[in-house]
Amino acid sequence: MSRSLIVKEKLDRLTNGYNAYAESDEIIQMMKREISKLDFTVVCDESEHGCWFIPQRP
Repeated sequence: MSRSLIVKEKLDRLTNGYNAYAESDEIIQMMKREISKLDFTVVCDESEHGCWFIPQRP
């Protein structure tokens, strides 16, 4: 599965109000880049094992 498809699926989860998790540093950076482009409010809970992206409601 391509990294861009993985990111797209995780972004779809976020925009539908669900949390998303990423372990790979590359996927985490791609997610952050795309989230900033969408101007979407998300809390990033990072640890040494990965990152939870938690959508915030306005």
